[in-house]
Amino acid sequence: MLKKFRHGAYQMALKGMFTLRPERIHGLMSRGLQQVAGSRAALSAMDGALAVHDEALSQQIAGITFPRPLGLAAGFDKDAKEVDAWGPLGFGFAEIGTVTALAQPGNPTPRLFRLPQDKAILNRMGFNNEGSRAAAMRLEKRSTDIPVGANLGKSKLVAAEIADRDYRESAKAIGGVADYLVINVSSPNTPGLRDLQAVESLRPIIRAVQEESARPLFVKIAPDLSDEDIDKVCDLAIEMGVTGLIATNTTISREGLKTPAHEVKAMGAGGISGAPVAARALEVLRRLAGRADGKLVLIGVGGIDSPQAAWERIAAGASLIQGYTPFIYGGPDWIREIHQGLAAQLKAHGLENISQAVGSGLPWVEAKN
Repeated sequence: MLKKFRHGAYQMALKGMFTLRPERIHGLMSRGLQQVAGSRAALSAMDGALAVHDEALSQQIAGITFPRPLGLAAGFDKDAKEVDAWGPLGFGFAEIGTVTALAQPGNPTPRLFRLPQDKAILNRMGFNNEGSRAAAMRLEKRSTDIPVGANLGKSKLVAAEIADRDYRESAKAIGGVADYLVINVSSPNTPGLRDLQAVESLRPIIRAVQEESARPLFVKIAPDLSDEDIDKVCDLAIEMGVTGLIATNTTISREGLKTPAHEVKAMGAGGISGAPVAARALEVLRRLAGRADGKLVLIGVGGIDSPQAAWERIAAGASLIQGYTPFIYGGPDWIREIHQGLAAQLKAHGLENISQAVGSGLPWVEAKN
């Protein structure tokens, strides 16, 4: 009954929020979370009401303890201003950013759009952030007990030919205070960025970040890469000792959308996240799992909107999963339901820990009434 009430209340609130411009409501939510993060009493109450504490969901990955497998994807907390709120809200880890070596305003507004018929978001934010040094200063002061990673991107003013130097500067600034780092070469909203996924361009970037920080390192790839290029990135990651890959970022595809084509066209360029990317993100994950054969840690992201979808990614090979758009549409109960659903699946399959389900191929078991 309480669950239905909270879900209904959030959906009513969502209708109200959707009357405001997307970036404005995002700013209001961020400021609200910052206020909550500054109150120990509020954090404690939120943790008690929302967070799932189950040892079966806890994993040691790359020397880091992840208490729960679902984390906040990069893009929401760009400047590490809300980090202390994400654990009590229910996430098992959070990824801040994307941060760049140079502070930058991002692309002109409007640059964030909703596609409610598709449970999706279209954005062309352009890595708006206050810079990696500013984010590092905030991470140094955090009190959260969940891991926090930092997603690194290329500054728009920096030429692609010297992108490795730019990533190096960010790694130098934040590599000592983040729990893990992510090389983001897959956003469609910085000109030329996706070209850096080519192995000859990616290699020096990986080397530069590794030379500046010994933290676990991931590379986030686009769903729009060809299968051949996915294989090449996977092979390069294994060769260079990268910890793992994150599959996937937003898509530039406009196929199969329920939103009328003329409305989507009017929104303009940008990457689409949420339900429309789910099928391809799962496909990429499965390909990576088969190619890597256990040599890489895989993180699944893109349209994971239900416990069943979460289980499917883990069974396909993801040790961890992330979300952002489903959080907007589903609210905090989405986080709780994912973790409760995963815990129930472990019991249904007779497993003691979520790590046993990774890459298992085990099917979703429907709950008995």
